[in-house]
Amino acid sequence: MGENTNPKQPPRQAPEDETIVLRRHNRIYPRPQLERMRKAVTGERSIHPALVPGISVEETDRSHPTNRVVFLVALTVSLAVVAWAFISPDSINAFGVAAQSWVVQNLGWAFTLTVLGATIFMLVVGYGPTGNIRLGSDDSGPEFSTLTWISMLFAAGLGIGLIFYGPMEPLTHFNNLPPAFDGEDIASGTRAAAEPGIATGILHQGSFPWVLYSFVGGAIAYSAYRRGRLPLISGVFEPVFPDAPNHPVGKIIDIFAVLVTLFGTATSLGIGALQIQTGTSIVTGNDLSGNGIVVAIIAILTVLFTFSAVTGVKKGVRILSNVNMALVVAMAGFVFILGPTVFLLDLIPSTLMTFVSHVPEFFAVAPSQGAVEAEFVTAWTMLFWAWWISWSPFVGMFFAKISKGRTLRQYVTVTVFAPASITALWFIIFGGTSIWQVLNGLELEIKESGENVMFDLFGNLPLGPFMQVVTLIAIAIFFVTAGDSTTNVLGSMSQNGRPVPSRSVTIIWGAALGLIAMALLLAGGQNALSGLQSIMVASSIFFVVIIWGMGWSWAHDLRNDPLIIRRKYGLEAIRQGVKRGIDEHGDDFVFGTDRVASEEGAGAKFDSEDEALTEWYTEHKDDDSR
Repeated sequence: MGENTNPKQPPRQAPEDETIVLRRHNRIYPRPQLERMRKAVTGERSIHPALVPGISVEETDRSHPTNRVVFLVALTVSLAVVAWAFISPDSINAFGVAAQSWVVQNLGWAFTLTVLGATIFMLVVGYGPTGNIRLGSDDSGPEFSTLTWISMLFAAGLGIGLIFYGPMEPLTHFNNLPPAFDGEDIASGTRAAAEPGIATGILHQGSFPWVLYSFVGGAIAYSAYRRGRLPLISGVFEPVFPDAPNHPVGKIIDIFAVLVTLFGTATSLGIGALQIQTGTSIVTGNDLSGNGIVVAIIAILTVLFTFSAVTGVKKGVRILSNVNMALVVAMAGFVFILGPTVFLLDLIPSTLMTFVSHVPEFFAVAPSQGAVEAEFVTAWTMLFWAWWISWSPFVGMFFAKISKGRTLRQYVTVTVFAPASITALWFIIFGGTSIWQVLNGLELEIKESGENVMFDLFGNLPLGPFMQVVTLIAIAIFFVTAGDSTTNVLGSMSQNGRPVPSRSVTIIWGAALGLIAMALLLAGGQNALSGLQSIMVASSIFFVVIIWGMGWSWAHDLRNDPLIIRRKYGLEAIRQGVKRGIDEHGDDFVFGTDRVASEEGAGAKFDSEDEALTEWYTEHKDDDSR
């Protein structure tokens, strides 16, 4: 047995199973415990893994130079696709339709499993033991008020699509009942088809999309603001690829993220431009279907959202998001009060019950079941799953940026349920009103792709012309908000997660985004837009693989989070304390803390010496902060 009579001197090294007596304390310490004490004194080991408070990327020495590979490759590919759309719009359309058909027929199950898997994962993360983990250090707090936070989430996640699809999609499914309701005694175009039509719209727009956004955003926020990594999708993969953003696989991941973000958003902006063009024609009474109008609309709004983007997310998006939320509330309130109020009140509980009760049937529709099912999921469900997956890098990174300081329980509750509830209510109000107007013989039909439906719906209500102008303003602001958010995220992704991208990079991506939206419409109008949507479905299958990889990596991090380690210690301490207390004192005992032999301690079965548990924190701390 070795001795050390001078407690001020570090003990000599001993074999693994040898113990050392410190006579001052008259205790026997096993070598592993003594080694931990020595490291704490000498500074080799600054903190126990259960006590790590977390660290934000801003507190580290990580730099944010432009990632030239990601920036140049993504920009080159995007411009090449734009050239393809200009040169041969029929070719891009044919390729996209063929690719989309093959993906849906053979890999549609992967989209469905991804949506379901992300839903289960987020519910477990938010409402399990990990729910108290903060997206930041233990003492961090939120940057935005809850109302502003929800407004920004809502505006970024589903803006233009809300006005476009809100009245149009429920009316479409009302006229042609979806396959999920086959076998039920419901006829298309009747009152009984109202709830199924609106519930299907909620499925595609107001429920599961937010789960995907929340999943990607939560993984990035945890990685960046809890673990101190670069706020990139590749950064989430640090447990798999060390220094992932600089790893070749990490660069490929970030290139895919930039591309799907760019084209997914450009497609949505194209729809917004078409709707503004149609609405302006209706409001002015003039035919404004020429290409010059589209060019002017996109050019003006591109300048606006690029200017907003260079002012910074806090100034630009916060103001626009709050204005847009006010407009959304005003539009919904107007229709609810001056529209079929009682009819809509009846629809709220009945539609929600229809949606919840038919979720299994919604997910059970597969392209292999027949031509009708294949046509439906290709045109609707799989298109939207792919679209939301392609939007998830952009919306997820934006969610991460504005959600720092929230606990995972707060984050999941708000990002999944708050925007989803608002969206569901929106679809009930506007989808229910469009259906009511058709049931009551008012003139409302879906023309071309449906850009007219919202404007014609207001035309059948009091103060119709005024509300049509308000709708135009809302679409324009949604356009600017989406462009602003996307431009900031694209700049951040191409500059190693820089919180505020450089102005030059921001302007380049803003111009590229506007150019792509403009080129797609000028090159082939609806055909080019449809072709790009088809390509988006096909290419998003690669991002499905990335999402599953993110889930594995994030789960690995959460399992070893300091809060979870503390919980393990606590449960073990309680288990042994209760057993010892009853054995020694019967019913009459309370808890305290006492030193015990290492094999009896709360951390006896835990390797707290594993450097991987603390190096992500200590490597960013100098000696003074240890």
